[in-house]
Parts: sequence; structure tokens; C-alpha cells
Amino acid sequence: MKERIKRIAIVLNVVLLVAVYLIYQSHSLQRIDNLLFDFDMKKVADGVADPRIVVVAIDDDSLSQLGRFPWDRAVYAPLLANMNQEGNIPSSIAFDVIFSEASDNPDSDQAFAEALAQYPNVILPVVGITEGEVFNTTIAKRDQLLTTHNVTKPYEMFADLTKHAHINRVVSPDGVIRQTWLKIQSPDGEIIPSMAYLSAQMAGADLSKYDDLTDPKKTKEPVAKNTITIDYQLKTDNFTTVSFAQVLNGEIPADLFKDSIVFIGFTAVGLSNDSSQDTGVTPIEKNIKLVYAHANITNQLLKGTIVSYAPNWSELALAALLFALFVFLPWRLKNIYSILIFLVIFVGVLYGQFALYEASTLHMNIVYALLAMMLAYLANVSLKSYMDSAQKSFVTRQFGRYISPDLVKQIVAQDIEIKLGGDLKLITILFLDIRGFTPLSERLTPPELVDTLNTMFNMITETTLSNEGTIDKFIGDAAMILFNAPLEVVEHERMAVKTAYEIQQGMNKIRDEILEKYQCEVNVGIGIHTGNVVVGNIGSYLRVDYTAIGDNVNIAARIESQTKKGQVHVSEQVYEKTKEFFRFDEGEDRMFKGKSHPIRVYEVLGPKE
Repeated sequence: MKERIKRIAIVLNVVLLVAVYLIYQSHSLQRIDNLLFDFDMKKVADGVADPRIVVVAIDDDSLSQLGRFPWDRAVYAPLLANMNQEGNIPSSIAFDVIFSEASDNPDSDQAFAEALAQYPNVILPVVGITEGEVFNTTIAKRDQLLTTHNVTKPYEMFADLTKHAHINRVVSPDGVIRQTWLKIQSPDGEIIPSMAYLSAQMAGADLSKYDDLTDPKKTKEPVAKNTITIDYQLKTDNFTTVSFAQVLNGEIPADLFKDSIVFIGFTAVGLSNDSSQDTGVTPIEKNIKLVYAHANITNQLLKGTIVSYAPNWSELALAALLFALFVFLPWRLKNIYSILIFLVIFVGVLYGQFALYEASTLHMNIVYALLAMMLAYLANVSLKSYMDSAQKSFVTRQFGRYISPDLVKQIVAQDIEIKLGGDLKLITILFLDIRGFTPLSERLTPPELVDTLNTMFNMITETTLSNEGTIDKFIGDAAMILFNAPLEVVEHERMAVKTAYEIQQGMNKIRDEILEKYQCEVNVGIGIHTGNVVVGNIGSYLRVDYTAIGDNVNIAARIESQTKKGQVHVSEQVYEKTKEFFRFDEGEDRMFKGKSHPIRVYEVLGPKE
């Protein structure tokens, strides 16, 4: 049975390992990995913003004061003036507001243009349009720049007066903004930086490390210097935010904007029919206005942090290691211990992944490793449980009626394999025969005879099991009993003689009852011998019995055949092992059928005090 289960286990584990690899290649569990990534980032976020970053919010209070958006563009001229006071000039002022067309008021456009001409620190947004993309949403591709077939630039009156930066958002398949294009490429080959990148650059940040990135999944080919994973450290409330209306009205101290990085964007609710253009989902905040996404990216660029990823080989190596471990452990340990180790390692891998990210902002995809260890553990512990159950059932069927329940439990607990075939082993064999059975059977009806036999055999069985014996078989009015098989029995010779003596004592009461009821006398003759025999499951797979065969079995049977009623005879081998515990006669040499030399036989007289 074990060999068959072993073959099944090998095939099953190979299939599972291939399945894990195919699932890994398909990225079908990426959503779970994303959840772990988001959890790590949210827990690690320090909430400390660079003090230079200021968000000027087009909020509900501004709408209530200035009216429905879009506003007359002349309003931006005094706003810029209030932020660019002498001695308190911002390093950049980035509008997260699109000005791609002329307004209904040319004079207002002219006033805005004149203001833009005065301040060289203003950034206006552009949007790269790609085939099939909706608005400014794209999916990141590590190995190339985002190449657009068209770029929506600011209105030509403003275009030459300002710096340009793109505001294309990058979304993962689950809709979360985790990456950003640092640069995109227009159809004419122009490289356009992102609003966050340009803002950090104008603030004097060293961005060289972001211009020389390496693809963590390939480890050799450089990325096209364009995309990073955003290291979100800040929620909306962590940024310095002032109302557009307050800045416009001069209510904000001018020194707030000195050397600052200003983002002007929407925070009010319901500014347009498609509010999703201004709102997104990030790993640490489920409903964020996108002006704060730009601010988060700039904060990252100023701090110089990079979120990196463990290479593929390390993730596959971890999966293979855990898979191998939980192929091995279930077969070596009890289920209670293996499941405790499984839970400890499962939690340990989860924590280790978090600790790795916390220490170095390095993310390792452990989902497939956890999947591998779960599949390996469940498959192998199930196979082992099935094998244990089948083995226990087989042992119980083979021995449950003939040996004590404690011995059955020991066989199962010690994982003793009960296989077809036998082994040479030193055991003690007891043969028992009921004398007077023939005249008794002539006097009794069949039901009475069976009932009487059952009474005697029940006593014999209980006595045998209490002394760690194994009832090999009942043969009519006789029985064959083994000691020291299938499990080791200490002093098995003594236990056999003790069993024989107690059976004779137990027969006294039964003999008296039968004599009184049926006027027939029955007794038991017992022969005991110790020697090497072949013991095991003898037979075929269709019918198999646990028994002992060999010359020493025949000797025990011959000794029993020469006993008289009520006698217990033992061979010299048994006598030598038990003479300290029992009284014997002086013994005599006897010839037995099939033997060329006599065998010395002793009669048991009783136990020594």
C-alpha cells in the first residue's frame, strides 16, 4: 500500500508543481499580490510631506465665492501675482487644470497670457492621446516610452509662455494608480516630462537615479527612463492645502510660497459630469483627488525613494523551497505538528514580505509561494491521512478480533507496515485443545453446542488479550495463540505460560457448570514452545491471514497433542525462560512424530509464590 501511495504522491506533486508554475506565468493571482502591496505601502507610509509642497485647492468654498467652474480666466492673473511676490517666489506653479482652447472672453485670455508672460515658473498640462485610450488613462509598459499619436497642448496663446508637463495617469488592471510615466513622447519625438517630474526638477532635485533605472524583472535591460512605481507616503490631509479663494483674496501669507512647489487643482465635489477625471484610487487612499497624486509623486522624487521588485527567480525559488518543504514535512511529522509548522511558516512568510518592504521598499510577490506551500501541504497531508486511515482499517480488520485494542493502537501508532509475506522471528506458540468435546457434541443440540463453545472461547480470548497474546486462529475445538508477534512482548515465554495457567483456572468454573448441566466433563490440554518461525500475512491478496508457519509451530502442536486433560506442557526452551516464575515437574524426553531426536517436555504445576 505504501508503495502505491508513494507513486501517487510523486505524480500528484509533479502535477501540482507544474500547475503552480503555469499559474505564476499567467499572473492570474496578481490581484492578491496587489492587495498585499497596497497593505504594505499603507502601513509603511510616514505621512510626512516635504514642507515645500503646497496645494492650492479649487474647493467648494472657492466655487461658492467665484461661481460655477470654469471661471473667467482673468481671475488667474491676480492669483499668480499673489503667489509671486518679491522675495517669496515659488520654484514652480503647476496647474492641474487644462487650458486647451480659447475661452468665450478673449480679453480674459489676454489678461491670463500677460500674467503668464511675467512668471517663468508656471507649468501648464498637456495630455498624450493614444489609440483606444479614454481621456488621460493609460496602462504602464516598462520597456518603452508612452508614444502618443497626438498631444493636447495648451491654447496657443499660452503655449509659448509656459513650461509643459503631461498629466497622463497610469492605472493597474484593478483600477488603482500605482505607477506613473515620468516622461512621454509626442509624435514629433518631443520628450515631455510629467508634472511631478518637472516640478521636482525646477525645485533643484537630483533626478539622475530616475533617469537610469533597471527593470527588476529582467535585471539587465534598462527601462526607457520613464516609469516608476509611486511610493505613496501621504494622504490628502498630510499636505499643506490652501483655498484658491483665500490665495486670490490675499489671505495667505506670501512667505508660504517662497521656494515652494505649488499645485493648483480640483478638490471640490462634482466639478464636471465625469468627476472620475479628477478622482482616483491609490494604495493608501481609496478616493483621492488627482492633484494630490501629483503631489505624492513629487514628494517621492524630492526624497529620492524607489519602490523596487524582487526578481522572478527569487520568487520562483521561494515557491519551490516551500513546496519541497511541505512535500516532506507531512510524511515525517504527526498532522498536529505539521499544521502548526505550516501556520507558523505561512504567517512568517507574510510578515517577512512586509518586513522586507518596510526595510528597503522592495516588494516580493509571495502569493505563488504561499499557493505552492498550501497545495503541497493539503495534497500530502490528505494522502498521508488516507494512508493512515487505510492502514488503521486494515490492521483493525486483521488483528482487531485477535489481539488487544492497546496492541492495535501500538501497531497503528508505530506505523508498522502489514504487508503480504512474512519475516523470521523468535516467538512463543501456544496450542490449546478442548478435551471431551466429542461426547459433549453428541449430547447437545447445535445451538447449545455453539453457545458452550462461545463461552469457553470468550474466556480464552479475554485471558489471551489481557496477557498481550495474539489469537492466530480457532480450529473447531482448538486454538493457536502467538506471543511476541506482531508486536514485541517482553518475556513472551512467561506471558504464554501465565496465559495457559489462567486459562486452566478459568476452565474450572466452566467445567463444573457443563458437568452439572450436561453430565459431560470437558478439560483443556495446552502445549507451549518457543522458536524461530516465519510470521506475517500468509495467503493471497484475495484472502490473507496473519499466522506463523514453520517446524517450531509443529513442535508446539505435537507437545499439545500428548497432554492429558488439564495439563500444560512446555518445551525445554520455554522451561529455561520461565522456571524462575513457575513450578514444573522434572520433565521427560519424548519422541514426536516426524522428529528423529527426543524433545524434553515439562508440565506446569503452578506459579511460584
